Amino acid sequence: IASISDIKFAKDGRYILSRDYMTLKLWDINMDSGPVSTFQVHEYLRPKLCDLYENDSIFDKFECCLSGDGLRVATGSYSNLFRVFGCAPGSTEATTLEASKNPMRRQAQTPSRPSRSLGSITRVVRRGSESPGVDSNGNSFDYTTKLLHLAWHPTDNSIACAAANSLYMYYA
Repeated sequence: IASISDIKFAKDGRYILSRDYMTLKLWDINMDSGPVSTFQVHEYLRPKLCDLYENDSIFDKFECCLSGDGLRVATGSYSNLFRVFGCAPGSTEATTLEASKNPMRRQAQTPSRPSRSLGSITRVVRRGSESPGVDSNGNSFDYTTKLLHLAWHPTDNSIACAAANSLYMYYA
């Protein structure tokens, strides 16, 4: 689980973002003692690692990306979800978003309407810490659908995500 599946330089060249199965790590190239930040992506999977090894899911290669301004990092997850974390000093931002034509479908109380704005989607799927295989609305995670590829625009606040055979764009 400590095998690195992706690595990216920040635009300024000072920071490196790495992705292993369970975490994102932000490294300062001027500090060799360890990462400056570690973001837990799949902590709810820790008790299921043996099962994930047996069905080869543990070998999934999730990519990572950094925003052009260097203030946020993102990576894919299961159920076509992706996680966005604030990486500015003292930031506790952690948001989970869904790559879907109809991202509102997970929220039963709100009428469905498609949206492509990061600002409006952050209310759709749960925020913050993760529970074991179930989101805040009681939906279980699907380990067969995964968002492996994503990229942050170098100057605009937009993310492109590839889930299965679809490409999704999210703007803030």
